[in-house]
Parts: sequence; C-alpha cells; structure tokens
Amino acid sequence: MKFEIIVSLIATMIFAAILTPFIRKLAFRVGAVDNPNARRVNKVPMPTMGGLAIFLAYTFATVFLLRQQISTKQLWGVFGGECIIILTGIIDDIFELKPRQKVLGISLAALEVYFVAGVKMIHITLPFIGSISLGWLSLPVTWIWILAITNAVNLIDGLDGLADGVGIIALSTMGITGFFFLNVANTFVSISIFALVFAMVGFLPYNFFPARIYLGDTGSLFIGFMISVFSLYGLKNVTFISVIIPVIILGVPITDTVYAILRRMLNRQPISHADKHHLHHRLMQLGLTHRQTVMVIYGIALIFAFISLLYPISPLWGAIFLTIASLVGLELFVEAIGLVGKNRQPLLNWINKMVKNTTSKNSH
Repeated sequence: MKFEIIVSLIATMIFAAILTPFIRKLAFRVGAVDNPNARRVNKVPMPTMGGLAIFLAYTFATVFLLRQQISTKQLWGVFGGECIIILTGIIDDIFELKPRQKVLGISLAALEVYFVAGVKMIHITLPFIGSISLGWLSLPVTWIWILAITNAVNLIDGLDGLADGVGIIALSTMGITGFFFLNVANTFVSISIFALVFAMVGFLPYNFFPARIYLGDTGSLFIGFMISVFSLYGLKNVTFISVIIPVIILGVPITDTVYAILRRMLNRQPISHADKHHLHHRLMQLGLTHRQTVMVIYGIALIFAFISLLYPISPLWGAIFLTIASLVGLELFVEAIGLVGKNRQPLLNWINKMVKNTTSKNSH
C-alpha cells in the first residue's frame, strides 16, 4: 500500500477526533439530545448525532485526501445515498422519526446507489446448481439487503461504543477480505472501507464508556448503510462464499435483529416494538457491567470476524461445515443467555434430554 494512503488514513482519524467536540456542541444547540427514560441506559442528557463527525471525516478523506484512488462515478454515485441517509439520521436524532419514516429514508438511499452508482446484485451462483440471473429481482433483493443490514446495525446501538466498535471490527474484516480474497476489480473499495474505519476510530474515544457523545441514528444508520453498500461490491455476482462472508462478519447485529424479530413474533408483539431484551440488555441483566458487556460483544464480533476469514481458504464442504457449526454454537449461546426468552431453549432442552437418557441407560 502506498505511503500517502497510510498518511491519509491517519489524517482522517485525527480529523474525526478534532471534529467530534464541535459536533457535540452542535448537537446540544440543535436539540439532538437523548434524555434519560425507561429504555435508555444514560442517566443524564447525552448529545447524539455523533455520526456526523464520522461522515464529515470520511467525506473529507474520499473527496480530498484519497481522491486519486476512487473512481468519479463510484465516489459521487454513493455520495448521494450517503447524504440521504445522513439527513434521515439527523432528522431522527432531533425530532424522532417513526419506523416507517426511517425505512423510507433508507429505501431512498438504496434506490439512489442502485440506479446512480450501479451498486446491485445481478447474478447468484449456488452450490450444485450454478449461476442464476436475478433479472428484475435484482432491485428488490438489493433493497432488502441494504435495508436489513442498515437496520441491524441501527438496532445494536444501545451502549456506549458498541455499534462503533462492532462496526470497526466488521469493516476491518471486510476490508481485509476484499483486498486479499474476493478479487474486487478495484482496490478503491478496500481503501474506502479503511477510510471509514479510521474515521470511526477517531470518534471512538468520545463514544466509549463513559460516552461524551452518542453515534445517534445519524451514525448507526450511516455505518450500517455503508457496510451494506461495501459488501455489495463483492456481491455483484453472488456466490455462496461471497454472500456468507459479510453475513458472518455482521454476526452480532444480524443475530440480535433476527432473534429480536423472533422474540416479538412469539410474544405476539409488532416487529417494530421496542424492548429491553437485546443482546446487550440480556448480558447486563446477567450481571455484567456496561464496560464488560461492550467488551464481551467486541469479543463475539472478533470470533465472527475470524470465522469469516476461514471461508475464503476453505473448500465448499469446509464452508458448509463452518456454517453449520457456527449456527449451532450461536443457537447454544443465544439460548444460554435467554435472548428469545428464559423458557425458549429447544436445543439445550434436547441436549439435556439426550444426556439424561444416556446416563439413565448406563446406570442400568
């Protein structure tokens, strides 16, 4: 990697760190503040909208510092979507949007990158079947992908430094995977990813417990949106490996989202219903401190990141085995902490029953 790229990335981090205190003052001034309530963990009013500092630092890096590394079409094509998502987040942080209004903002950003930047899924290659053209399904599949991942990252933003740290781990893994394994035609994708990573690293000291500013929806929506867009560069021609890698990398937010939907369906609640049973809530309810909970989830994110790096060097049967083992291990962990509910532990109950049957037979 060229020396000037490394210098530019470090400059991006420093710029984000310098910019954040100014965004903090701006958040107070425009009323982008999280006041304590039953759903919040903060005990005092906390400025939000911190993601604006990340967005500005990232934009400064891509438009000025790293301009020669990124094609004009991709830079400005994706920039339009970024602006839509940032505007959606800022409005939500100040006025609090309804879920459907947030979905509309994400959808407009998704349509912008689909039609203007040409970021989309076109073909899918399945094991033992071969390549299938998505045709008209390309648009809805791309939209669902962007919507799902953006919302997943948005949902885990519940503790100081959580979404930012998990995002750094996920994006770093994605950048490494894209650079070495996925054969993305241009290295600009990995360079853009690391520009965002360094902007997020510059912001993290202000956001880590005890936080002085929150990411807000401005940040969590932007990070989620950019992760979904970056992953799509490796998914234009989707294979089992290329689609599973970003899903595994994003194991923490995707797991939290899937089990939140499942939990609400089982409890006959609306999917958009807010509760205090997310992954971070459950870990804290089990007795972990705020900081310990964040570090444990960082650890889980690192495990997912390591597993994802095994996929490109594994044969197909190895990738299938990795997927099954990951799903079983994940289910055991989720049931152990009661993420869906204390009485909903089918796999643990089955294992317990099998052990009891085996020991009872041996005792005879």
